[in-house]
This record gives sequence, structure tokens and C-alpha cells, in this order.
Amino acid sequence: MWAISLSAFFADLGYQAVLAGFPLYLVLELHQPIVLFGVASALSYGGGTLFSLLGGRLGDRLGHRRVALLGNSLIPLLSLSALSTSPSVSIGLLTGGWWFRNLRSPSRRVMLTEAVPDGSARNSAFGFLHALDVGGGALAGVWVLAALSAHLPYRWIFLATAAPLLLSTLALSRARTGKRVPHPPAALVPGPPRPPLPGAGALLLAAALYGFTFYAVGFPILTVAQGGGGAVAGIGAFLLFQAVSAATGYALPGFLGSTLARRFRELAWLGYGGGALGALLLAFGYGLHLGLATLLPGVAVLGFGLGVVETLEPSLMSFLRPGAAAGRGFGALAAARSWGVFVGNLLMGLLYGVAPQLAYIYAAILGAGAGATMLAAVPRAQLSDRRLAEDG
Repeated sequence: MWAISLSAFFADLGYQAVLAGFPLYLVLELHQPIVLFGVASALSYGGGTLFSLLGGRLGDRLGHRRVALLGNSLIPLLSLSALSTSPSVSIGLLTGGWWFRNLRSPSRRVMLTEAVPDGSARNSAFGFLHALDVGGGALAGVWVLAALSAHLPYRWIFLATAAPLLLSTLALSRARTGKRVPHPPAALVPGPPRPPLPGAGALLLAAALYGFTFYAVGFPILTVAQGGGGAVAGIGAFLLFQAVSAATGYALPGFLGSTLARRFRELAWLGYGGGALGALLLAFGYGLHLGLATLLPGVAVLGFGLGVVETLEPSLMSFLRPGAAAGRGFGALAAARSWGVFVGNLLMGLLYGVAPQLAYIYAAILGAGAGATMLAAVPRAQLSDRRLAEDG
């Protein structure tokens, strides 16, 4: 668990610095319209949908450790994205690195599930993973903030991220789970296969709806920067977002419910609802010119909502699609989110070009829809709880 979590820490320390700086590089340095950033985000997440599905299936066939290491080792492509002043080349390198990041994500989650077979500790494991994951992102924000304050060129800021990304792959190679291929021939599997538990479909639908609201963090960065704070304040907002999200992932598991039904409700109200509330604060803060006093709390609430979602979504999927179905379950979860983010970033870019507050109001409505989907699925979660109790 430590090897996988440290790998996540170093990975975010690397690529989150690029994600934080790229919208500023594209819009402020290369003087491209913000809609192009929406297109770049949509390409990254949209193609990531296919790579998430592919990663889950490849992991089931070839072994999750192999697939996780392959994808992780190719993330540094995005570190090269500021070497060219051509927007298409920069976007292509960013997108390629992000696609391979998605390829490894389902397999990394399966590896963590194998490392923590005790279901009662699963929330804490995924919360700890998210805390180190986003904690690395928070330190990435510190690095970008210091680098921009020192007026370092973007190309050197981005190139430096290759070092922690290499350390990430080294740390992941120390994990020994995920070696086995979890799909032996059917004739060798004793007894009937364990049927999936009810509720996974609702979770995938809610993840997709949340994806429609899960715009790239570059939009809040630009909102704070353009709302009067400047580029340094924009990176400060990124740092706040990451820090709150990391703290939530670390502290939250101790307060979560012990049943799937309660976790469905917590994901609905705290996770998806938190994302909707944060978007509304950004909408009103920017639209009414309330300044950083409203914009920064909105960013903090977004970070809290993400911490809840990133802890509970994979934990719930590990129960609803256990064992040999885990790889495909995590792949479908990542793909559902990525497909939503693909459409969401296109719409966010278009709406943001009209008025930023319209983009955030759209995001709040879809976030509320994701929460309503989970609340409607609580009876199915209660049925799953009864089946788990019967299975002991």
C-alpha cells in the first residue's frame, strides 16, 4: 500500500504541476482562446475514456502490475508540452501523457485492493491513497507558484516534472501485488462465480454525471486569475484546492458509515453535493464581482467534494465488483468519469467564453443530478448490504 501510495504522490507532484501551468501557458503565454483549453481538456479526458477501459481489460488479461507500470512510465510525455510554441504540438504531448495516466489508473486501484484485502479497511486505504495523491499535487502547486514568481520559463517548469514522474514509476515497481492474471480458465474456478452486487450501474451513471461537472481545475485557476488575483493567485487557488482535497481524503474515512447504503448517501450529499455548491460559489463570486473572498471558498469546497468522491467511488466499486471483475469495474468507473469530463470540458469552454458564471451554473446542476442518482439508488445499496451480510 505504501509503494502504491508513494507512487501516486510522486506522479501528482509531476503531472499536476503541468496541469496547473498549462492553461496559463496556453492562454496567457501563447495567446490562445480559452475555448482551445476546453478542447484540449476534452481530448485528454475523452481519449482517456478508451484508455481507461483498455487498461482495465488489459490488466485482467496480462496482469495489473505490468499495465500499471507501462502506463505510468509514459506519463512524462506531458512534461515536454512546453518545448514547442505550436499549440497543436503542446496539446498533443499533454494529451498523450494523460492518456497513459488513464491506462494505468484501473490497474493501480486493483493493486491497492489486493494489498488491502480487509474490506473494513478499504475506505482508509483509498482515502490514504487520495491524500498522498493530491498531497503531491499540492506540493506541485507550491513549485509552480514559486517558479512563476521567480519568472522561470514554462519549458523549464514543465521539464522538471519528469524527475518525480520517474520516481513514481520506481515506487510503483516496488509493489508486488497485481502480478497474477485474475482470469484463469473457467474450468479451473471452483464453484459458481460470485454475482455482482446491485448498485454498480447507478454508481457509473452518477460518476458520468459528476464527470460532466468535473471540469479541469484550469477553469477555476483562470477564474481566480481573471477575477483580479493574477496568475500567482490562480496558482494559489490550485494549491488550496489540492490541499483541501488531500486533507479530506486523509481524515474522512474515520467518519464514514459502515454500510453501502450510508456511503451512497455520503457520496451524494458530501461528494457530488459539495462539487455543486463549490461551482455555485464560483458562479456568484465571479458574476457579482465579490473577489477572492468568495472565489477561494468556492475552490476549497470543490476540493472537499473531490476528496469525498475520490475516496468513496473506488471503495464502493471494490465491493460492488469484487474479485475477477475488479479490473473491468475500475476501468468502467474511470471511463464513466472520463466520458463525462470529455463532454463537460467542451461545454465548459463554450459556456465560459460566453460568461464564466454560466459554465459554473451548468456544473452545479449536473452535480446535483449526480447526487440525486445516488440517493435514488439507496434501496439497491440496502439490498447489497443484505447480500453481504448473508455471505458473511
